[in-house]
Amino acid sequence: MSTIKKLAGQTAIYGLSSILGRLLNYLLVPLHTEKFNPDQYGIVSEFYAYVAFLVVVLMFGMETTFFRFVNKTDNKVKLFNQAFSIILIINGLFLLLVLLFSQSIANWMLYPNHKDYVIWFAFILVFDATSSLFMAKLRQENKAKKFAFIQLTSIGVNIVLNVFFILILLPKYPEFGIGFIFIANLISSLVKPLLLLNDIKQFRFILDKALAKAMVIFTIPLLIASFAGIINETFDRILIKRLLLDKGLDFAQTQVGIYSASYKLSILITLFIQAFRYAAEPFFFAQEKHKDKHKIYAKVMTYFVMIVSLMFLVISLNLDIFKWFIPNDKYWEGLKIVPILLLANVFLGIYYNQSIWYKLADKTKYGAYIAIIGASITLMLNYILIPIMGYIGAAWATLVCYFSMTAISHYLGQKHYPIKYNLRKVGFFLISAIILFLIGWLINFESFWLNFVVHNLLVLVFIGLIFFVENPLKEFSKNKP
Repeated sequence: MSTIKKLAGQTAIYGLSSILGRLLNYLLVPLHTEKFNPDQYGIVSEFYAYVAFLVVVLMFGMETTFFRFVNKTDNKVKLFNQAFSIILIINGLFLLLVLLFSQSIANWMLYPNHKDYVIWFAFILVFDATSSLFMAKLRQENKAKKFAFIQLTSIGVNIVLNVFFILILLPKYPEFGIGFIFIANLISSLVKPLLLLNDIKQFRFILDKALAKAMVIFTIPLLIASFAGIINETFDRILIKRLLLDKGLDFAQTQVGIYSASYKLSILITLFIQAFRYAAEPFFFAQEKHKDKHKIYAKVMTYFVMIVSLMFLVISLNLDIFKWFIPNDKYWEGLKIVPILLLANVFLGIYYNQSIWYKLADKTKYGAYIAIIGASITLMLNYILIPIMGYIGAAWATLVCYFSMTAISHYLGQKHYPIKYNLRKVGFFLISAIILFLIGWLINFESFWLNFVVHNLLVLVFIGLIFFVENPLKEFSKNKP
């Protein structure tokens, strides 16, 4: 029992530190959107979209590879040294190339006067990528508290510096602009290797050809799947700018900024999904030998859809309140895409929930296949829709992508690891939430308070439907001792 308690405690620390970290960074959005116009915020969003891609290359899937190999060897030190040696080679080459061609890269990105941004981000990427494996090693060694301390210290430094630079220094040096955001990120990224200095000193460079080859062969499919996933999550920011350039660079950057800020509101559901995944994955695996496991999985899905559908409805019908999270009204024209993106994230959550089938069935290759199909849909629809509809097209592409991934996963899951989900209830809650949202969208008064009352009456109608169909309180009372 003590082992289980220890595992549960560590899982909570890893989960809470990651979720809390994301939430704290999320709280910088009001500051950034208030102080910077959409075209400037568009530049910030574009750089971080490229970061999401490049960090996949620079980490090279070595975290997962290290976890996979570490239980197969008695020489864990050699294994870690080999894994980090591979990362060191990749990051060293990357940094050298960026430093040599920083001006050319800045020209290609259409920021010829800002090769400094390119160089700063190269160091941010290298600091983050090289620290990641040492952070993975802490997890493998069950050093949960040290992991959480380093993670939250880095995030804390980033937040404090953002507040100091933007509120204190920006008024004095306005010409530095969004550079303050990047410098704050650069310093906070340096915090991790500094706090890991004692661990880094123990590293010794090695190159065992046989071991390195085995690790690279294992990691390549992970790399492909990660790339596909990142395309689904961030590639739209890059494409919006590139596909709207014919209307002018400032216009294109503004559209990226508005889209990115609106996307942040939809992440409220994503934060819940992330918290759910930390709790659900160990729970799902623990139920694998339970005789009623399929009923349990089905019940979890029903309750999950109930909650995310309610979140979709609450946020979508109260955008007049949630919009103040983005205090600059120049971004508010993008609020129309928030319900689309919220619904997209509902389907992403359903996909993550049901993806347990290929993990339990040891058919993880299907996860890669589904991600690649999703990426193909994302690219195709963005190329078609963005020139016609602008960032609204990117939002619809996201929704179609995640809905398709959910449908494909369900179809394959029923073939390879059938779980009899209660599709009638799941469908009822989803469709009811969408219908109630559409009613609220059509009933729009000039009075804020009248809108607030009517829209939240619709939310109460949905809650009433939940209790009528499922009665969760009865379910919880059954489980009382």
